[in-house]
Amino acid sequence: MDVTLTLWAVTIAGIVALIALDFVTVSRKPHEVMFREALLWSIFYIGIAIAFGIAMWVWQGGDVGTQYFAAYLVEKSLSVDNLFVFIIILAQFAVPAELHQRVLLVGVVLALILRAIFIAIGAAALAAFAFTFVIFGAILIWTGIQLARHRNEDPEPADNPVIRVVRKRFLVSDHYEGTRLLTRIDGRRAMTPLLLVMIAIGSTDLLFALDSIPATFGVTQIPYLVFAANAFALLGLRALYFLLKGLLDKLVYLSTGLAVILVFIGVKLVLTWAHETWPDTIPKIPTNVSLAFIITVLLITGVASWLKVRKDPTAIAHAGRMTDADHHRIESERME
Repeated sequence: MDVTLTLWAVTIAGIVALIALDFVTVSRKPHEVMFREALLWSIFYIGIAIAFGIAMWVWQGGDVGTQYFAAYLVEKSLSVDNLFVFIIILAQFAVPAELHQRVLLVGVVLALILRAIFIAIGAAALAAFAFTFVIFGAILIWTGIQLARHRNEDPEPADNPVIRVVRKRFLVSDHYEGTRLLTRIDGRRAMTPLLLVMIAIGSTDLLFALDSIPATFGVTQIPYLVFAANAFALLGLRALYFLLKGLLDKLVYLSTGLAVILVFIGVKLVLTWAHETWPDTIPKIPTNVSLAFIITVLLITGVASWLKVRKDPTAIAHAGRMTDADHHRIESERME
């Protein structure tokens, strides 16, 4: 796919316009988002993502269109796992309901910037070193296995090393002051809890990007499609949070399903490298097979979760974590 600078500029301008629209909506009147509003915004962003994919399909052909939809589906499914962590962070920091939108929106903007950098680095690495496919694949396989092992646990926001460093080096007030990010305590400049929460959201998504970017490169090696899929998935994240926050704890097998998808894409990346090295011996998994596999796993995950909750109403979903609690405790004590 030949991506011109003009196409990049138009796409980025469109994304910036959507972000500006979100900022205007959020800043005009901070409020708690109800289900109907969240549903309409979710339909809007999913509609834009689907329209973009159809445009790619018509313009560049079915192969490029399939790659985009597979990448978008991977990012969208992984973003649901992000929401678990966001809910935990917002709850533990006791963020007022009317400020949730602002926190999530700033988190989305930070995530877009950081992921754009990661995508550029990943694309350059793949172009320069074919063995990067194996490295990315190994990361995803390890992540999938760890997520499966700790599927019934939740991450602890206090384990975030960025938050620990910020708390140690900067004065943080105990009270929210509307939408203010900075305040003063006894004449000293201090951060409000709102700024700390925004840092927590942004840095947490940075950790998710270490998995999601390689996963997206696993279904398409076109940087433009990787960026577009990430952008459209993230732009709808705020609305998806308010739409699903009451349902997330019912997706009891989501972590298991995502673990299976991550391992599958990791194996696909390793096979991609092997296919390029030994093209007559090692087969390559087609993108349409990847898309079908991802859709199947997500459907099975959803149906199995529904059946589990129907049988056991007390069953609660967990976000999963990459390492066990003892590891985080040791790391925390070491940093202290």
